[in-house]
Amino acid sequence: MIGDLGAADATALAALVAAGEVTPSELLDAALAAVEARNPALNAVVLVQEGVARKAIADGLPAGPFRGVPFLIKDLGIEARDFPSHNGSRLFANTVYPGDSSIFARIKATGVVTFGRTTSPEGGVGAATEAAVYGGPTRNPWGLEHTSGGSSGGAGAAVAAGIVAFAHGSDGGGSVRIPAASCGLFGFKPTRARLPDGPYAGEGWAGMAIDGFLTRSVRDTAVMLDACEGADQGAPYFAPPLGRGHAAAISRPPRRLRVGLCDTTFTGEPIDSEVAEAVRATGRLLESLGHHVEPARPRADVPMMMRAWTDIVGIGTALSIRSKLGDRPPRLDEVEAVGRGAWAYAQSLHPTRYLEAVGQIHAFGRQMAGFFDEGPDILLSATLAEPPAKVGRFSHDTEDYVGYRTGPQGIFAYSPFCAVFNASGQPAASLPLGWSKAGLPIGVHLAAAFGQDEELIALCAEIERASPWAGKRAPMAE
Repeated sequence: MIGDLGAADATALAALVAAGEVTPSELLDAALAAVEARNPALNAVVLVQEGVARKAIADGLPAGPFRGVPFLIKDLGIEARDFPSHNGSRLFANTVYPGDSSIFARIKATGVVTFGRTTSPEGGVGAATEAAVYGGPTRNPWGLEHTSGGSSGGAGAAVAAGIVAFAHGSDGGGSVRIPAASCGLFGFKPTRARLPDGPYAGEGWAGMAIDGFLTRSVRDTAVMLDACEGADQGAPYFAPPLGRGHAAAISRPPRRLRVGLCDTTFTGEPIDSEVAEAVRATGRLLESLGHHVEPARPRADVPMMMRAWTDIVGIGTALSIRSKLGDRPPRLDEVEAVGRGAWAYAQSLHPTRYLEAVGQIHAFGRQMAGFFDEGPDILLSATLAEPPAKVGRFSHDTEDYVGYRTGPQGIFAYSPFCAVFNASGQPAASLPLGWSKAGLPIGVHLAAAFGQDEELIALCAEIERASPWAGKRAPMAE
């Protein structure tokens, strides 16, 4: 039976534990065996703390909804006392924290057995995970020559490979949804401030970054969001309160919705034909379910937003480096080229640029709010403009930080959809609804108005029931 557990979602595994059909120790054994067998090819799981996990089981796990289920946390942010972190960077290697972050404390209360971390790119910058601190790239279980995405690329690869049923991630420009699209998983970005950032940070990237989860099923995400949602003490702002909660919301379909379909970028450029067809096929599926679907494109200044996003993240990268090095420039053996480029770019900006960029992000959020207020309830698009990229395409070997982000072959050209909703703060999700002729996953993206998390996740669950994806698994996970 243990050999078949890689096909189950976390809810099903927790039910087996509750029924006494399997023990938390047996599940941990299976996860560690999967790490040993599959991780050498993937380079997704790092900083394994088996002793911490064994002690948590021996001490008695909380009676939460995922009691006994193995779990991994991202190696970026999510401070945890018992889990040292490299934060994707040689500069921050082996960082030890004095206590747990609010989000990790809430995750632990669900009863999961956390046993390690997953890889991320340095600074969380990029749509691929290839950090030097881990000795090489993280690869996609669907095709090892392809990236698993970023910045939660290790989490996506670990779940898709059947090492764990679900894992923690975070999303500041698509970093949960990009790996979900790349690895054939479900990834949901909640409304801004739905999950806590403290006590080690007040906000991430001017409020654009938020935690999340890579899962095989909508229900796992829904239950974990309910367990973790809500502002922590001293939070600078908080999301509109939920109604019944995510788990209750997915128990029945949402009302019939107005869906705007965009099979280009949000600025009208064409995208890969296979990806565009996956978007249109999802539109036809929604119509068959009784939703009203028509073409739509946001009337919002996306180029302005992308410039502001790039500047905010560049300044944030420089601030992070400064916390270690003071005002001296980072050396080649300390920070990768993109990070050094971001540091240099930040030095060139006017001191008032940060607040100007934040103001532009806020203005953009109002533009997107107006789009949903006057137009559709849901915006349907691709998650990425093309199938998963080859390993190396987005390596951090250039100091042209701005070009890396916004150039013709840069991150935003590859992922022109996700960061829009980090900037607007609106909830968005990637669903594994398409597959390329080469057998690679294609993610389809749904977004809703600010605060409408429950309606969005209810629609995701309705789509999952109508077009199940659980049976599609990477060859490595079989």
